Amino acid sequence: MTTITMAGALNAALRDSLTDDEKVVVLGEDVGTLGGVFRVTDGLTRDFGEDRCFDTPLAESGIIGFAIGMAMSGYKPVVEMQFDAFAYPAFEQIVSHVAKLRNRTRGSLTAPIVIRIPFAGGIGGVEHHCDSSEAYYAHTPGLKVVSPSTVADAYSMMRDAIADPDPVVFLEPKRLYFSKADIDLARTEPIGTAVVRREGSDVTLLAYGPTVSVAMQAADYAAEDGRSVEVVDLRSLNPFDDETVGRSVRKTGRCVVLQEAQSFAGVGAEIASRVQERCFHHLHAPVLRVSGLDIPYPAPKLEHYHLPSADRVLDVVDRLQWNDSPDLSKAVPA
Repeated sequence: MTTITMAGALNAALRDSLTDDEKVVVLGEDVGTLGGVFRVTDGLTRDFGEDRCFDTPLAESGIIGFAIGMAMSGYKPVVEMQFDAFAYPAFEQIVSHVAKLRNRTRGSLTAPIVIRIPFAGGIGGVEHHCDSSEAYYAHTPGLKVVSPSTVADAYSMMRDAIADPDPVVFLEPKRLYFSKADIDLARTEPIGTAVVRREGSDVTLLAYGPTVSVAMQAADYAAEDGRSVEVVDLRSLNPFDDETVGRSVRKTGRCVVLQEAQSFAGVGAEIASRVQERCFHHLHAPVLRVSGLDIPYPAPKLEHYHLPSADRVLDVVDRLQWNDSPDLSKAVPA
């Protein structure tokens, strides 16, 4: 066991991948000498050389374009976008080329690229430095989209992402970079699997990345009022673990989806729809969502109004028709 931060776990995953496979390379803005804005790549250039971990020009589209060429030549690039909204200049390259390379070449070429994106809020950043862009990537066929919420998963999911033969958008919650845990640096559940973080019987909270800790806090508060809340950490947005989610919702009969992103047309809407389609006959109430507000990202002093909180989650849980539940004894199993 070792005490390590999430940033340290990501660094360890990159370090181990660089050691195990000489085709793995790390590139991006300030990932070399500086070690990254959040120090995730600290020491990699020193230990592996400038051929394996190197700085790029401040041109995100060029960074991804360069990574595509490297991937086509047999390398496994791990790209850092530095901040979530900095990735938008590279969006065309990601959607039009990274995601479609395998399909376009009928499988003769692949794009084993990991695109690391520090994302979401909670650090008092301004717009362009705090955003929740997961819906753009999850909507794109050909991309896997994941986000860890724990230190252990940060290590494991990064190792799995680098080993994956297809492109992975790796969303790293900025507010969790310096959270600590005592862990073994080992693999946990593979990409594409959700995990039940807390068992419960009354309602399921579905969360990912930075909202998992909010869900856990809300579950603690709910327990004081006699409600048993189950928390499911989705971990992967695409592919999505319908089996684990469905099993939980069919057990509890109620579901709330959490996301930091704006509500309209967000990932939470897709998740709510999937739950309703697969668990309709087991639901005691409509599937509800807790999200950020439908506004541009606010100034640092106002972001706490924008971000989901445990209090907002509990307010939504209270709306789940607790006194008007249908008799589901004759419901057809989903």
